[in-house]
Amino acid sequence: MSGSGDNVAPVIIKKKKVTGGDGHHGGAWKVAYADFVTAMMAFFLLMWLLNATTEKQRKGIADYFSPTIPVSRISGGGDGDFGGESVFSEVVLPQNGTGATHMRPTEGRQARGEIGVQDDGTNPEMAKEERPDHLVQAKETIDEILAGKSGESSVSKSSLRHIVTRVTDEGLIIEVFDRGEAVLFERETDQETPLLVELAGLIANVSGLVENSVAVEAHTRASPIVVKSDPVWALSVARADRMRELLEQAKLASDRVTRVTGHADNEPIVDDPMSVRNNRLEIILLRE
Repeated sequence: MSGSGDNVAPVIIKKKKVTGGDGHHGGAWKVAYADFVTAMMAFFLLMWLLNATTEKQRKGIADYFSPTIPVSRISGGGDGDFGGESVFSEVVLPQNGTGATHMRPTEGRQARGEIGVQDDGTNPEMAKEERPDHLVQAKETIDEILAGKSGESSVSKSSLRHIVTRVTDEGLIIEVFDRGEAVLFERETDQETPLLVELAGLIANVSGLVENSVAVEAHTRASPIVVKSDPVWALSVARADRMRELLEQAKLASDRVTRVTGHADNEPIVDDPMSVRNNRLEIILLRE
């Protein structure tokens, strides 16, 4: 009996654990990982753009995504609640009246346009645009004086070779500069030469043609010696201030001078930073 009992095969019970679709074999982590990779790609793309573009290009990209850029630069000029204006327009067209009754009167601003007209029927803004630039006219007059076309020039022709004039957005610039051995100041000092005294008198005289404020700026050439304290800063300021004094001594009203600036060697006018041509003074008749 015992022998037959030993031949009975054991009963094996296998328990199968049923799990859901989550956990290691689920797909939710893949979505999160994909979002992370996408974010990292966007981050590295941003870093690359910042490194590979210039400041001007970055500003253009920022303006492209800026909501303040107008969609339409010109409005319709309508007579609705906003009077033709909206947050998407830069320029508002004049509103022109088309007639009215005593029940529905037309406002004067709509009949006359946004900026109105003068009593003679002309547009003041148009008249302003058509008005010639008085600084351009002053430049032409000054150039004639310098060339002696309006009579004998008060300075020699060799001295006039040290002057150039030009009109910019800032104003009318009268520039005087060194030429070879003919210099405005003694070497590396703010002591003026007779040439500069002569030119200062001429500039003070022609500046009386207009009433604009005056700015005096000085530029110097780069120093060939590297020192702990760069002397060109103090030198340019001293030269600008000395030119101011010379102009006032030549009867330029002191209250017209509103700015005296030294630029050192930061704005060379020729490629060689140590060229004497970079030693120059700029007397600017500022725009109003």
